[in-house]
Amino acid sequence: MNPKYGVAWSLSIALHAGLALILLFGDFTSTPKPTPTPAPVVDPIKAVAVDKSKLQQQVNKLKKQKADAKAAEAKRLRELEERAAEARKKRSREEARIKKLEDQRKRKEVEKQKADKAAAAAKAKADAADKARKRKEAEKKKAEKAAADAKAKRLREEAAAKKAKELRQKQEAERKRKEAERLRKEKEARERAEQERLLEQQLAEEMAARQQARMQQQMSEINRFKALIKQTIQRNLITDRSTMEGKTCKLTISLAPSGFVTNVVPGQGDRILCEAAKTAIYKAATLPVSKDPEVFKQMSSISLTVEPEF
Repeated sequence: MNPKYGVAWSLSIALHAGLALILLFGDFTSTPKPTPTPAPVVDPIKAVAVDKSKLQQQVNKLKKQKADAKAAEAKRLRELEERAAEARKKRSREEARIKKLEDQRKRKEVEKQKADKAAAAAKAKADAADKARKRKEAEKKKAEKAAADAKAKRLREEAAAKKAKELRQKQEAERKRKEAERLRKEKEARERAEQERLLEQQLAEEMAARQQARMQQQMSEINRFKALIKQTIQRNLITDRSTMEGKTCKLTISLAPSGFVTNVVPGQGDRILCEAAKTAIYKAATLPVSKDPEVFKQMSSISLTVEPEF
């Protein structure tokens, strides 16, 4: 039985039992107080007799009610006990049915395990037999293959020996051909190397001659522009015979490709003359330069000696 239903039944039984005890042992003999109303004048003896009769009827009515309630509660308790007994029987039958089903399930499980075990044993036996058959077939195939491989190996060895002999003959012929080719190429290479050496020597001599001529040409060009630069400096130089006659000044001039003077650095020489020459150069601003990039490369920073002319 569900525990919450058991608690409810217990509370109900306890309440009814308490009510039955009250009805059974309660004191109902006291006369209820009548509602105060104006009463007619009656005979005292007759009134006492009537009151006792009504009182007895009320007591009998209460006793009957108590007896009826007790009988009803007893009936209800019997019905409850009968229903509880029926519920216990029903629960016992259900438990028996469940136990029977569980026993059947366990029995079937055991039978299934036995069947599975027998099937596994049969399968293992069949697998072993099949494995043995396959092993014998494999051994037979292996023996047949070994015989075929031995025959094929012998045929291959015979073919390989024949091929090796032919190959040796071809290799010897090829070696002789390559040796002759090597000797021929070495001879041609020596001849070609000698020709190349003579050609390189001739080219080097020609290049040296051209370079020498070019250098002479560049030096001539540089000297020409140096002379032009000196002339420009002389035109802008403010001279003083008393202080500059017989004096010289070495200058280093940095030039842009356009001839624009970017820097003047005085070197050895007379200080007064150097300052005057520097002023003359900056006054000119632009000096003559060669348009030839190779010549200008050597003129980009040019050194020259200034000597005043009177």
